[in-house]
Amino acid sequence: MSTHTLSVLVENSPGVLARVAGLFSRRAYNIDSLAVGPTENPDISRMTIVINVESHSLDQVIRQLDKLVNVIHIAELKLTDSVQAELLLVKISATSKNRFDVDAVLDTYGAAIVDEDADSMTIEATGDAAKISDLLNALERFGIRELAQSGLVAIERGSGSLADRTLSTQSIPTADSGQADYQN
Repeated sequence: MSTHTLSVLVENSPGVLARVAGLFSRRAYNIDSLAVGPTENPDISRMTIVINVESHSLDQVIRQLDKLVNVIHIAELKLTDSVQAELLLVKISATSKNRFDVDAVLDTYGAAIVDEDADSMTIEATGDAAKISDLLNALERFGIRELAQSGLVAIERGSGSLADRTLSTQSIPTADSGQADYQN
């Protein structure tokens, strides 16, 4: 099996996430990561879905997703053709004695302290899955108290956009089209 990242443009309306997640559940596909957020068009959301399936199963997943009424477009984002990142917030045990060591780890990974008190620090980091994993491994020696990690988000490299390429062919207004309403 191999990991695939799907960028899915959907209508920004109630129940869409449940329908998409239900499709995966009914077909017994596990979602490794799921991130959903608004796009430049307030009527459209982008789902970034990471799944681990064979290529023939991926084709089936894409066909099934495409059948959902609220799905506007689906594209697989290859690692080489996209920028991909995750967000990590992690709270560690920290004292004045180990502060120098913590700072050295944070400098190595480009992470930052976003909150601290006498016996803990909360650290924020962004990066690909490998960087986040390596940072967590480096922080384990200080004692991880709590962590929250986002799903992967991804966007194509270059000046083109999925929305411009897709929405204009479907007569759906884009951010640059000058039309204020999205009518389905």
